[in-house]
Amino acid sequence: MDKVAVVTGAAGGMGRAIVSQLLTDGYHVVGLDVDAASLKGMATDGFDGIVTDLMDAASINDAFSEIQARYQGVDALVNNAGTCFMSEFPDIPAAEFEKQMALNFSGAFHCCQAAIKLMKGRDGVRKIVNISSNGAYNFDAFDPPHYRASKAALDTLTKDLARRYATEKIAVNSIAPAMTETPLFDVVSKEVLAKAISQMPHGRAMQPAEIAAWVGFLISPAGDVSSGNVIILNQGRDVR
Repeated sequence: MDKVAVVTGAAGGMGRAIVSQLLTDGYHVVGLDVDAASLKGMATDGFDGIVTDLMDAASINDAFSEIQARYQGVDALVNNAGTCFMSEFPDIPAAEFEKQMALNFSGAFHCCQAAIKLMKGRDGVRKIVNISSNGAYNFDAFDPPHYRASKAALDTLTKDLARRYATEKIAVNSIAPAMTETPLFDVVSKEVLAKAISQMPHGRAMQPAEIAAWVGFLISPAGDVSSGNVIILNQGRDVR
């Protein structure tokens, strides 16, 4: 039986890299995204897309019901979907705050609820990888507070679920990348972006494939003994 991995935000820059990595690693990958056209364009052997509004709990539950009907279970979940809204405190609109939390945290929370139910009875160590951000820890960066809060909440969820399900062999980790070249680069000015990249020790932003390789590592058997960790990827930028 093929191992089944679910990737949220599959049609984005980071999502596509993660999908590619897991397909290479031999997983059957189910991609969840609101972008129907992009999911259709990603069609390939071993990949299925399910159009899902990851800010809506009912849509998430429908997607996992479809996954259960098709595959009878889930072996890995990657909560990759996320964005960064750039309004500044104290003038962040209430609706923007709610959207930020809904996509970056609440969607991942509901996906974890649904996926863990479908991990029961699957062989081996099942895996959840949450894509967090250096912005939850590095307050020298330009990230706005509602973005930071959403990612910090995600990391707390990681630790809770890791402890809660350790004896059931469900390993849960976060990856917290710094500057990574994705479409999110478009939400900041060229000046801010250039300043942020100049602070990276290698003089460049990281690439989605580099983050995806860490996802693949954690989901592989080598990651069986890692759980409850927040793995910070930033080229050593914040070492003190």
